[in-house]
Amino acid sequence: MQWRVLVPIKHGAPAKTRLRAATREQAHHAELVRAIQLDTLDAVLALRTHQLLGGLFVVAAPPVEHPVLLPAEIELLPDAGGGLNPALAAAAAELARRHPGDGVLALVGDLPALRSADLLAVLRQAPATGRSFVRDLDGSGTTLLAAGPGSALGPLFGPDSAHRHLASGARELEAAESLRCDVDSAADLRRCLELGVGMLTSQLLTHLV
Repeated sequence: MQWRVLVPIKHGAPAKTRLRAATREQAHHAELVRAIQLDTLDAVLALRTHQLLGGLFVVAAPPVEHPVLLPAEIELLPDAGGGLNPALAAAAAELARRHPGDGVLALVGDLPALRSADLLAVLRQAPATGRSFVRDLDGSGTTLLAAGPGSALGPLFGPDSAHRHLASGARELEAAESLRCDVDSAADLRRCLELGVGMLTSQLLTHLV
């Protein structure tokens, strides 16, 4: 069994509005959000030759901005609309239809400190049946949701998602901090910086300071 990884990407001004305090201008804000997204994708792509990773898929609404910046190994899946959870559910169902023997894993796109080895450790422990999830560092959110073959992803991202995923029957997985450090605010970003962020985020923040 392999895992097909879904990463939702949101473009435009509404993306990561609580992160604006970390940048001086709107243009810098957009660049920072993009750098965080690309560092997250790069960490997943580092596992592309590993037998457990069956592919990386970005879920995004058209038009996709800066498509040339997405590595060729990433396949784009359309955002079905209706919000994050319906979009992920539809994309996961499509992957399950294409690859019925594989699992589907939804990963948030704001993990700039993500280390490939930490993601691999979770891929190895995620159960092949049913659903499982990783709680964020704050304790209330979810950074990763996995569904084994034959199980619907059933995403419940949003406020208090960790509790809702647990209540829905998903099993909680242990994970290193790099996989739990998502970024919704300037304080979150500082915490990720302490762990060590990816090259693009690091370079951009150095330029902005």
